[in-house]
Amino acid sequence: MILGLHASLPGTVALGEPLPREEIAALVPQPYSLGEPIGDDGVYQLIDISRSDAGFVFETEPLAPLPGFSGAPVNLLVLLDHDGKFLDVRLIEQNEPIFVSGLGEAPFRAFLEQYAGHSITTSLVVGTPYRSGSEGGSLVYLDGVTKATASVRIAHESIMAAALAVAREKMQGISAEPPAHPDPDHDEALDWQALVDQGLATRLRVSNAEIEDAFAGTLWEGDDPEAIDYPDEPYLDLWIVDIGPPSIARAVLDDSGLQELENFLEISGDDEPILLIETARHGLVSDDFVRNTAPDWISAEQNGFPVALRDADLFFDLANGVPDGRAMILRTDRRLGFDPASEWVLNVDAVRQHGIFQPQTGSVTLSVTHQTDERFFVRPEVATPAPPWLSALQNRMTDMILLAGFLAVLLWLLFFRMNPLADNRAFTPIRLTILAVVIGFVGWWGQGQLSIVTVLGSLRALFDNGSFAFLLYDPFSLLIWAVTFAGFVLWGRGLFCGWLCPFGAMQEFAHHLGRVLRLPRVEPSARWDARLKKLKYVLLAGLVATVFLAPDQTDLVAEVEPFKTAVTTFFVRDWYYVAYALFWLVLGMTMFKGFCRYVCPLGAVMAIGGVLRGRDWIARRSECGSPCQLCKVKCNYGAIKRSGEIRYSECFQCLDCVSIHNDRSRCVPLVLSRRNQLRREAAE
Repeated sequence: MILGLHASLPGTVALGEPLPREEIAALVPQPYSLGEPIGDDGVYQLIDISRSDAGFVFETEPLAPLPGFSGAPVNLLVLLDHDGKFLDVRLIEQNEPIFVSGLGEAPFRAFLEQYAGHSITTSLVVGTPYRSGSEGGSLVYLDGVTKATASVRIAHESIMAAALAVAREKMQGISAEPPAHPDPDHDEALDWQALVDQGLATRLRVSNAEIEDAFAGTLWEGDDPEAIDYPDEPYLDLWIVDIGPPSIARAVLDDSGLQELENFLEISGDDEPILLIETARHGLVSDDFVRNTAPDWISAEQNGFPVALRDADLFFDLANGVPDGRAMILRTDRRLGFDPASEWVLNVDAVRQHGIFQPQTGSVTLSVTHQTDERFFVRPEVATPAPPWLSALQNRMTDMILLAGFLAVLLWLLFFRMNPLADNRAFTPIRLTILAVVIGFVGWWGQGQLSIVTVLGSLRALFDNGSFAFLLYDPFSLLIWAVTFAGFVLWGRGLFCGWLCPFGAMQEFAHHLGRVLRLPRVEPSARWDARLKKLKYVLLAGLVATVFLAPDQTDLVAEVEPFKTAVTTFFVRDWYYVAYALFWLVLGMTMFKGFCRYVCPLGAVMAIGGVLRGRDWIARRSECGSPCQLCKVKCNYGAIKRSGEIRYSECFQCLDCVSIHNDRSRCVPLVLSRRNQLRREAAE
C-alpha cells in the first residue's frame, strides 16, 4: 500500500511567492547581509563583512514547497556559499502541529543548527544508521527530533531540494558526484621517462620568440630585451605532474620528499597534490608571493569552471632523473568538484611592465591541458540516501513489525472470532488489555494517534494540486490509516473509534474508573443525545471551512482535539491545553466517552467513511426492538434505535450488544424461547 501510494503521488506542487526583500534582509544573520537578487525566484547574493560576494540566500518554500502535516510547506532561510556548503539554515515559518503548540519551536531550531558546515554534495540523512558496520559509511546522519521525526524529514527534504535547485542553476561548476581519488592499492613501477612517455608528465614549453609574439601589437611589445636577444631560448619550460597516486609520487620525489607528502595527505585527505617544475626563466610565482596561499601567476580550470589552487607549503627534493628547476606542490580540494582523472587546464600568466615611473602591467595567459590516466584512481560508489518514505520505514522497522502483528491479531479476533470473543467471560479484561496496548504502544510509544490535522492537510493538498508525500513520512500512522480504511468496509467507524484510538481508550478507562469510584452517571436525554451528536459534524464543517478561508488558523482550531496534549506530548504543554484534555477525561468518568460521541471531528470523518460499510455485521432478531429493548438500554453509545436497528455511524464496536445477543441468560428472546421450551418439556 505504501509503495502504491508513493508511486501515485503528484509530481508538482504549487509554488509560494518569495517574501519581500526587506523581510529577507531582516532575517540574514550577522556578519552577513543581503545582496542583489539573482533571478526572480527569491535567490539573493550573500554579502560578507568585507562587502564581497559570499554565496546565496534563498527561501525553501518558493523553490521546494513540500507540504507538511498541516498541508502548508515549512519555509526556511538557507545561506549557501559558492562551494555548496551550508553557512546557516534558519526557520522562517512553519505550521507543523507538533511544533506549533506541542514541543514548541526550540527543538526544531536546534535541529536546523546541524546543517552549518555540511555540503550539499554530502549525502545527509535524518535519523540513525539502519545497519551497523561500514555499510553506507559516506552518509552523514542528522539527529531528528523525538516525536517529530516525520516533520523534520519534510523540512530536510525541502532544504536539500531547494539547495540543489540553486546549485544547478546558479552554481553549475559544482560537482554532483564524488570525484575520483587516488587508488592506494594501485602499485606500478615508474620512473621519470615512463611518466613522460605515458603522458603522465605534461610539458608546457614557450620560447622567447613565442612570448614576444604573444605581446605583439600591445603596449608591452619589445619590453623584454632578453626575449628579443635570445629568441630560441626557453621563456617558460613547465612540467605538470599529479602526484596524488602513490606510484607517480614515488617516481618524482626522493624518500624524504615522499614522506613529507604522505604526512601532508594524512591530515589533508581530500586534497589532490599537483607538482610543478619550472626550468626556464619565467618562474612559478612572483616575488610578492606568500607561502600557503594561492599562487599569483598560476590558475586552473576544469569543464570551464575555476579550480581553487593553493600552495601546499611543503619542503621536498626531487628524485634522480627528474628535471632540475624551481619546484612547487600545489593542492586542490576534490570535494569542491575537482576530478583528477578528468582533463583539466593549467593557466600561467606571463607578466610585463611598461614604463619606469608608475609602470603599467600587462599579461598574457599560457595554457596547457593535463590528464592523469584513470587507472591510478578509483571512483567511490555514490552513497544514495534511501527515499524519504523508505528511510522513515527503515527507521521504524521494529515498531512497524510489532504494529502489523498487533493489528493482524486484532483483525483476526474481530472478524473470525468475534462471537467467541464477545461471549468470553473475561471479555472486559481482554478488551481493556487491548486498549492499554493501544494507549501505551500505539499512542505514547508509536505516536500513532490519528488526527483531523492529517485529514485537513490532505484536503488542502488535494485542492492546491499539491503533494501527498507528507503522509509517507509517518509510516506508523499510515499503516493505522490503511487498516482504518479497511475497517470502513468491514465494520464502519467502529474499528478505529472502538479499538485503535488512544484517546478513546483513555476515556474508556476513565469510565471504568468512575464505576469503581461509584460516581453517578450523567447521560443526556434521548433528544439531547441526538442533538449533541450533530455537533461533531458542525465542528468538522468549521474546520474544513477554516482550511480555505483562514488557513493560517487551521492548527489553532484543530486544538479542539486534545490528542496532541494527551498522546503526543504526554500532557507536557501549557496548562490550558492540559486542563482541556483532563476535562474530557474527568467528564468521561461520569458521561461515557462524551468527547468521542459529541465533539470529535475525526469521529465525524470516520462516521462519514463508514458509509462504505459493506455488511450489517451485528446480528439482529425479529424481536429486537419489538418488544425487546435490552440492547438499546445497555448501549452506552446510544447507537441502537427503538426499532432495534443499529446506527452504524454511531457504533463503536464495543461488542456489548453482540455479547447480549448470544447470551441465553440475558437475551430476552432467547430467555423466552428457553422458558417456552421448558414448559413444553414439562407438559409432555
